[in-house]
Amino acid sequence: MNRILKTIAVAATFSAVAGAGFVSHGELTARTRTETQTLNVVAATTVRHGHLDSFTGTEKILVNGYSVNVSCSGRPVADRPVIMLMAGAGDGLDTMAGLQETLSKEDRVCSYDRLGEGQSDQPKGPQTIRDSGRILTGVLDRIAGDRPVVLAAHSLGGLIAGRYAPDHRDRVKGLVLMDATLPALKASILKVIPETATGIAAEVRAQAIAVNEGQNPERLVVPDAEVRSAGNIPVQIIKHEAAFGDIPDYGPALEQAWAEGQQQWRALSRRSVLSTAAGSGHYIYVDRPDLAVKAIQTVTAQAAAAR
Repeated sequence: MNRILKTIAVAATFSAVAGAGFVSHGELTARTRTETQTLNVVAATTVRHGHLDSFTGTEKILVNGYSVNVSCSGRPVADRPVIMLMAGAGDGLDTMAGLQETLSKEDRVCSYDRLGEGQSDQPKGPQTIRDSGRILTGVLDRIAGDRPVVLAAHSLGGLIAGRYAPDHRDRVKGLVLMDATLPALKASILKVIPETATGIAAEVRAQAIAVNEGQNPERLVVPDAEVRSAGNIPVQIIKHEAAFGDIPDYGPALEQAWAEGQQQWRALSRRSVLSTAAGSGHYIYVDRPDLAVKAIQTVTAQAAAAR
């Protein structure tokens, strides 16, 4: 990986920006193309019950005046939540197709492209976290109705899920956060990398701040905020093992800051469990799909048992 790609990769972890990631986006897409075709080959057949859409495949639905690309697979199971997968910034729902295919053997699983991502519409202007949450609510209204949901999310998707759940306790009954963007990203990176830094560290600092202030595919502004409780729901938080070793002088401090940020997400619930995905970089569901599947199935079962 050349120097520019390394810079983007680190910024992707600290800011969930699009780019190479720790697996390049092109490589990631190639590894999931077959699974995506499997999910999309069947034309979406829609059966509407009020506002609830039940379909298999990929379909575009209208939410708040925007066309939003949604994929669903698997049959609804009585007394079990619908699983909603949420990708990181710069990633469309296709990147999670393999994970969705595996999970849909036992549960109803959906994913969607947020505005500015994949095949969904571009946002008309800068977005706030609440704006992104309103789109998620519209999608859940259509594909889950009044059924409970488990949000399983990566990177920036994890941050959005973590901020959405406290305001939607009636609906969100479980969370899986896979290397979620830090709740106080800007403060963390300013603390670790000073303004006097040079080279790749300076580039990482500048890019992470820029994308956090809205220079990302979703035009999403992500201010630092404290983690709020989402109730006594099952929460699994999985962090990468190592990702910042290529940043001279600042790698260990960045790893420590990332670990501290993942600890902060534990405030979502007294039932939060934090673990490290051995051998994994930022894309945990690609590097360690076994751990991702196990965590999501565990939380889904716990959420079902609590009903």
